[in-house]
Amino acid sequence: MSGILEGKRVLITGVLTEASIAFHTARLAQEQGAEVILTAFPRPTLTERIAKKLPKPTKVIELDVTNDEHLGRLADVVGEEFGGLDGVVHSIGFAPQDALGGNFLNTPFESVATAMHVSAFSLKSLTMACLPLMQNGGSVVGLTFDASFAWPQYDWMGPAKAALEATSRYIARDLGKQNIRCNLISAGPLGSMAAKSIPGFSELASVWDTRSPLEWDLKDPEPAGRGVVALLSDWFPKTTGEIVHVDGGLHAIGA
Repeated sequence: MSGILEGKRVLITGVLTEASIAFHTARLAQEQGAEVILTAFPRPTLTERIAKKLPKPTKVIELDVTNDEHLGRLADVVGEEFGGLDGVVHSIGFAPQDALGGNFLNTPFESVATAMHVSAFSLKSLTMACLPLMQNGGSVVGLTFDASFAWPQYDWMGPAKAALEATSRYIARDLGKQNIRCNLISAGPLGSMAAKSIPGFSELASVWDTRSPLEWDLKDPEPAGRGVVALLSDWFPKTTGEIVHVDGGLHAIGA
């Protein structure tokens, strides 16, 4: 029986460690029949080592989503490998240390601008860089952390994720006529590389211990990866501009 991504060609960003949602997305995508290409920055060699743990060999290309030169050559590089694309996964986020950990009121604009550029604007940049390869439509899927709330320690990554969520809706609006869908997975907290960069992350994550209807495992990125793969597939052909929560149901619980 073929997988739900059989014949799909997917570009995935953000594979840094085996604990990342992006890694599990890549693994599951391959298991479901997709051809996968990975991007990496700032150390492609790190991603190349991790990629060897995937079920099938995959090419890794360097991509800084804030670098116009990198973005400008992306379609050519991926086109040589695949000829086209059916799916793009945006798993990119970064904020300088002074934009996290309870420093919200004192963070300088330069740090906020960096967080916004890397974490939100890059969804548009990446999508437009890949657009020439998506002549038959396709699916763009990004990863957010529910921006409906102010989370402890998360600080300027909160507004950055809110910007990401708005950006996804506008991409959905503007590319729908080309049969390109854009959706987000809102995952619960995970012990990833990104999480380790947030001072006081354990305080944030502890909310899930008492409020999540379904038991949440900080060490299990697979549920979020499954959500990404589902949105990449043809099983959501008329869903766009959506945020699908894979967070144990915590988003639905007031207190």
